[in-house]
Amino acid sequence: MTSSSLEGQLLISFSGMDGCGKSTQIENLRLYLSDRGLSVKVLAFWDDVVVLSRSREGFVRKVYGSEEGVGSPDRPVNRRDKNVRKWYLSLVRHGLYLLDALHLVTVIAAARRSGPDIIIMDRYIYDELANLSLSNPVTTMFVRMIASLVPQPDIAYLLDAEPEVARARKPEYPLDFLQTYRRAYLNLARMLGRMTVIQPLPLPRARCEVERALARVLYGEAEAAGSPINTTQSA
Repeated sequence: MTSSSLEGQLLISFSGMDGCGKSTQIENLRLYLSDRGLSVKVLAFWDDVVVLSRSREGFVRKVYGSEEGVGSPDRPVNRRDKNVRKWYLSLVRHGLYLLDALHLVTVIAAARRSGPDIIIMDRYIYDELANLSLSNPVTTMFVRMIASLVPQPDIAYLLDAEPEVARARKPEYPLDFLQTYRRAYLNLARMLGRMTVIQPLPLPRARCEVERALARVLYGEAEAAGSPINTTQSA
C-alpha cells in the first residue's frame, strides 16, 4: 500500500473511554502507515478542536475540584468533569458541543488542505456525544444532527474495554461512571451505525483488529484476507 494506491485522503478517528488503549493503537497505526510511505497527520480533539479548552478545564478545576494531570497506576487522579451530571451542565454541553462540531469542520478542512494521505483523529465529536443523555428524544435529535454536520470518518474506531481494565490502566474516574460511559458509547455506535467497534482485547490483538478493519476499507471484504496489512498481522 502506497500513497498512489489510495483514492483520496482517508479520515480515521479513534474513540473510547479513558484507558481503552487509544494512544497505543493510534501510534501503532501511524507507524505502520508511515513505514509504507504514507504521510499521516495526527490531530488531538481536545488540543486541536475543542473551543475554549483551557477555560473549560479551568472551570471544572475551580468549581468541581477536578484534579489535573493524567492518571496512572502509581498516581491515580480524581477527575470531575464529564462525570458531573448536573442538569444545567447538560444544557451547556449541548451548546459547547455544537461549537466544537462547527470548529471540527474547519479543522478537518484545513488538515486536508495541508495534503496528508491520512488524517488520524485522537478522539472525535463522538466522544462528546457519548457524554449526553442518549435516552432523551431531544438529545437524540441533536446527536443525529451533529453527526450529519461533521465530516464522516472513513473509519471511526470505537475501542471498547472492560471498565475494570480501563480504570487499572488510567485511574481517573469512578468505576460506576465508567460502566455507564461504556454503555453510552455502545448505544451511540448502534444509534449512528457507522462506528467500527473493536471488542475488549489485549493490546496486540486489538492492533490486529484495527489493521484488519483498515484492510477492509482499503481492499474490500474479499481482498482483505490477502492484503499486505493482514500479512503483517499474522507475522
